[in-house]
Amino acid sequence: MQNRLKQLQFDDNIYNTIRKNIKKYRKEKGLTSAQLAEMVDLSHDFIRQIESEKVGYNFSVETFYKISVALGVSLDKLIEK
Repeated sequence: MQNRLKQLQFDDNIYNTIRKNIKKYRKEKGLTSAQLAEMVDLSHDFIRQIESEKVGYNFSVETFYKISVALGVSLDKLIEK
């Protein structure tokens, strides 16, 4: 058990990884942050905060899920480094 625990590697900046991927896939879909916000019923400002590394706002699993559905991207794609 001890050896298996040592092999685990966690992304220390998981929110930043997700932020970058949300922005990447949003742009690939040709969507503005305002369009994405409308699709997931959130404010444009909130989407901009999610994508901003400077704000560092943490978002809920529900928001993460809604964005993945709107972008047509699986959750695991959004957490890939």
